[in-house]
Amino acid sequence: MRRLQALLGAVLLAFAFTAMAEEGEVKLLFVGDIMLDDGPGRAIAAGRDPFAAFERDFAWADVRIGNLECPIATSGQALDNKIATFRAHPRVIERLQGRFEALSVANNHSGDYGQEAFVETLALLDIAGIAAFGGGHDLTEAHAPYWIEKNGLRIAILGYNEYKPRSFEAGPNWPGVAWSEDSHVLRDIAAARAAGADIVIPFMHWGWERERQPSARQRRLAHLMIDSGADAVVGGHPHVTQGDESYAGKPIIYSLGNFVFDGFDTEAEKTGWLLRLRVAKEGVLGWEVVPAHMDAEGLPQRQVTPK
Repeated sequence: MRRLQALLGAVLLAFAFTAMAEEGEVKLLFVGDIMLDDGPGRAIAAGRDPFAAFERDFAWADVRIGNLECPIATSGQALDNKIATFRAHPRVIERLQGRFEALSVANNHSGDYGQEAFVETLALLDIAGIAAFGGGHDLTEAHAPYWIEKNGLRIAILGYNEYKPRSFEAGPNWPGVAWSEDSHVLRDIAAARAAGADIVIPFMHWGWERERQPSARQRRLAHLMIDSGADAVVGGHPHVTQGDESYAGKPIIYSLGNFVFDGFDTEAEKTGWLLRLRVAKEGVLGWEVVPAHMDAEGLPQRQVTPK
């Protein structure tokens, strides 16, 4: 009997330890640029789901985050000083809903149809229960973190854009995106820590398009962010992946590349990464990337590894 009780006690103790471990861990999924106009927009209008191929990966995560590379609206006028402008139909919200808890709007296409369409995008995401970060109705809101409170953790996700045009930047009393000014980024990281964040992750829109390696500017700022309290740095924008680095024992994934996007020709531009991160109070426990290959419509498919 005593042996049985001891065995039962050991099993209960092991179960309790496992429960505590799960309680103190959060699984995050990041994807790169999501552009839902043009080919992806037509596919959605035809009833297709651009995220279907990665159902298992989305189901794995506690919180799923992406970069929304277009306004979602019917309002506004296309800017005439840009080479490419995008605007997705509000029907695409149905495909984002239930897939993403949060989307960064800190990028160089959020303002393609002006402030009216940008504000409509914020409203549609809010109605769908999707948090927008890296942008807002004014400067304060644009720089506010997306807060995750789960499994005993407080996680702050910050979003910034540093690729032209800077005219999309939010102001004291006008809407727009959070611009990546070094001193502001470092201040926001410190403020998130002071507000009780266990984990801080900046999600950057930076770097030069089609460059396979991060610039000296990206490396310098990434190191500064980690020195200032960030636990990881995640980036996008170049339309290609840019590799990773460990600095002070913390991961930097410079560019996730495209995720849903058409109009590209090279294999590098058609290949993106899903980033799976496991975090706890002590920081990043582990991470891995899952390759995605965009088809002719710009929809991601599981990358087939060549023999």
